[in-house]
Amino acid sequence: MQKDFDETIQKLQQELKAMENRALKAERSVDELKEANLELRRNLYAVETELEEEREKNQKLTALVNRDHENSSMPSSLKPNRKKITNNREKTGRKPGGQAGHKGHGRKKQTPTIIVEIPAPKKYLNNPEYETAGIKKHRQKIGIRVLLDVVEYHTEVFRHKKTGKLVHAAFPEGVNNDVNYDGSVKAFAFLLNNFCNVSIAKVRQILSDLTNGALEISTGMINGLSREFAAKTAAQQSEIFSALVAAEVLNVDFTSAKVNGKNANVFICATPEQAAFYAKERKGHEGIKGTPAELNGNILVHDHDRTYYSYGRLHQECLIHILRYLLASMQNEKDLVWNVNMRELLREMIHYRNSLGEEEDPDPDKIREFESRFDVILDTAEKEYDYEPPSKYFRDGYNLYRRMREYKDACLLFLHDKNVPSDNNRCERLARIFKRKQKQAMTFRSFHSLACLCQCLTVMETLRSQNVNFYQSIVNVFD
Repeated sequence: MQKDFDETIQKLQQELKAMENRALKAERSVDELKEANLELRRNLYAVETELEEEREKNQKLTALVNRDHENSSMPSSLKPNRKKITNNREKTGRKPGGQAGHKGHGRKKQTPTIIVEIPAPKKYLNNPEYETAGIKKHRQKIGIRVLLDVVEYHTEVFRHKKTGKLVHAAFPEGVNNDVNYDGSVKAFAFLLNNFCNVSIAKVRQILSDLTNGALEISTGMINGLSREFAAKTAAQQSEIFSALVAAEVLNVDFTSAKVNGKNANVFICATPEQAAFYAKERKGHEGIKGTPAELNGNILVHDHDRTYYSYGRLHQECLIHILRYLLASMQNEKDLVWNVNMRELLREMIHYRNSLGEEEDPDPDKIREFESRFDVILDTAEKEYDYEPPSKYFRDGYNLYRRMREYKDACLLFLHDKNVPSDNNRCERLARIFKRKQKQAMTFRSFHSLACLCQCLTVMETLRSQNVNFYQSIVNVFD
């Protein structure tokens, strides 16, 4: 009995030991599997992190590839092959041009210089079936030609009997050389070069061809017209400067230039009535120094360059730029909603302001509603970026949200003051005028040439805004 009991115990002990070995082996296997699983999880985390990194890089590259004048501050001139602007007007099915039943806008008849009588056809004149109706049919053929108006001054010359000195009567002012050109010739050449952006050589060729080779102006003289015009309009430039300093609302902007292949800048100040261009070597405070923006203590309209906030009393940021940046955020952060809502709100604000009549003031309750919605949308942006922080490769949307929070007053000033525009289109259009000249000239030979052009553009654009005879105004300057 005892023997059987001992054998049973021994057998059980052996089984227990085997089970302990199996358990130990299983624990070791579990530990190994846990280690392998941990290693796999680490590898997976590394791969997912790398994948997310590559996705963010791809997002940044996609944003750069898709960056254009519609979603950034890039000028449209850098996208020559841009798509056609969509026409959202309802299709009428009618052909373009004049419509039946509408008053036509015909060509204006001119005073005839030559009258040609066309003889009546004999088949009507001597035909008893016809009689004169007492009506004359008039049609004009208008042409243009250039005639030289040459005024030659003659005066008697006297010789001193003892000294032999020759003297004569004084010629009129401006008649200093044997051949001189009056304001009409200078103005025509000046406008071709600086307003129509025709090269100096082509201006010379056009004048020669129009006069059948009679008028051959040197390229040096054409080149010097800008310097002459700038010098003769110094008083007008001072008046424009003073008017811009005193302006209640002043639009300002910088645009780039090239001088001898090096970068330079042109600073633009404008109101609806005046415009001024200033050649500057650098942007920033150094570029604003000596311009009306430095002395103007009222409202400045500009893009988001923090330099401008050191000048003026109040500020309005260009909402066209902000709308573009919101569009870029929508295209690259498609899981967010704040950018969509903010873009719709800003467009609604602009539409409301533009719909107000000249004598109609903004509704304070409506403005408070707009401001409240503005704050709510920014709160939404804060929650969205807290839930999912922005990528380090694309922070434009996040930076825009922070900026709109900090500069809220500069975004919404146009709602409170009807004299303040919601955009800086006035300066943008003026900048295009200079850019077209820059593209034609490629680069200016000296900074002085750039400064002279800016002074000329200042006077020309101010004259254009005054609804006067532009060409005659330029002629008067040269005369």
